[in-house]
Amino acid sequence: MGFNSEILAAITRRHFFRECGTGLGTMALASLVNERLFAGAAETPESALAPRSPHFSPKVKNIIYLFMAGAPSQLDLFDYKPRLQQHHGQPIPEDIVKGERFAFIKGTPKLLGSPYHFSKYGAAGTEVSELLPHLSTLVDDIAVVRSVVTDAFNHAPAQLFVNTGSTQFGRPSMGSWVTYGLGTVSQDLPGFVVLISGGGQPDGGTSLWGSGFLPTLYQGVQFRSQGDPVLFLSNPSGMSAVTRRQSLDALNRLNELQLKEVGDPEIATRIASFEMAYRMQSSAPELMDISKEPAAIHAMYGTEPGQLSFANNCLLARRLVERGVRFVQLYHRGWDNHGSSRSDDIVHKLPEMCQQTDRAVTALLRDLKQRGLLDSTLVIWGGEFGRTPMNEERNGSKFLGRDHHPRAFTVWLAGAGIKKGITLGATDELGYNVVEDKVHVHDLQATILHLLGLDHTRLTYKFQGRNFRLTDVSGEVVKKLLA
Repeated sequence: MGFNSEILAAITRRHFFRECGTGLGTMALASLVNERLFAGAAETPESALAPRSPHFSPKVKNIIYLFMAGAPSQLDLFDYKPRLQQHHGQPIPEDIVKGERFAFIKGTPKLLGSPYHFSKYGAAGTEVSELLPHLSTLVDDIAVVRSVVTDAFNHAPAQLFVNTGSTQFGRPSMGSWVTYGLGTVSQDLPGFVVLISGGGQPDGGTSLWGSGFLPTLYQGVQFRSQGDPVLFLSNPSGMSAVTRRQSLDALNRLNELQLKEVGDPEIATRIASFEMAYRMQSSAPELMDISKEPAAIHAMYGTEPGQLSFANNCLLARRLVERGVRFVQLYHRGWDNHGSSRSDDIVHKLPEMCQQTDRAVTALLRDLKQRGLLDSTLVIWGGEFGRTPMNEERNGSKFLGRDHHPRAFTVWLAGAGIKKGITLGATDELGYNVVEDKVHVHDLQATILHLLGLDHTRLTYKFQGRNFRLTDVSGEVVKKLLA
């Protein structure tokens, strides 16, 4: 290479970017990988969880999300279809299911009318199944949405979609977004708490309450109603409270030095988690001890102190909200009524699930209302998708059951900011497709955030070079739901 060529190479932009492997190119790449790398002072644990102002005046301060994992059958609980009863046992018209993909149904399935009686309740005559005798007494306090649709028809992806806005793992959960956006007012308890019943975790696993790419400071914390409220919360044998405090102080000083040096938000998370665990050693046991609740409360909920149950978790949800926890989510598994056996059909298993939940849910609403907490709390009930108006009849099963159905399902809401006693949306005569006021999952998420005073298009977090949000690139606030 001649002298002129060397000079040219030295000043060519392409050559500059190719050769500066330790310069500007590396800096640009690093900024995409970690946007906080060249930021100023690191966010402290206190500031990361401190209460923050919403985008506009909120109607709601707290959320209790009752997630019925497995997908309750809306056609047997809230969406009565006389035409479906009339044509029970007949093959569904082929033009309706042509090209449709089901999880388990094969061939042309037969229509399945509900074996349950429906009646009208409340001032608006809301139709509710006989399986929900307790909730039917409070229909004037809830808004029933019969027209929710989703993008997924298998459990784990659909549960992820409702909870994180994506069918894939790795996105922050709704509770994490809320805690990130608003912080928490509770000093001794996490801002986002999860309670589980019904025989194990939901299909989507812990990702349903994970923080995804948000700092782990915002992930949900699972509480247990048996044993230690939080795993490994108690001091190990031989560790006194004084020794624990001294060891934490020393560890925190080391973490603070590293935080000042590198600015990694996960270090702030670590410090905050250690301190929260220390405070919860006294606050969590008191919270989880429901034995001191009045006998009338136990009678209303059907609670049994010391037992693992959905009823106990409902009472704990009220106690958590009382103590300032921002987002409480209850998962109750067992609603997957395919009809492959007696243990998962709509004749035996569905009534059992309703017996486990109906009384406690209604008691929770009454309890919140009588304490004035329903004026600031939003309660949401629903699953990940609906069930088909056809009998699944898997492998020739004689038990009645319904396959997964993303095209229509029911969710109800109650409490702050919600128009009471209404039924929103409608499905066709067979309950197959939504024909009025369709509410996509992203619309539901946008509405929940709106009630908290958050604009879903502005609640974003930059990750891998672009801004992400709970509702992805869609979602509209359902104004007909708002009081």
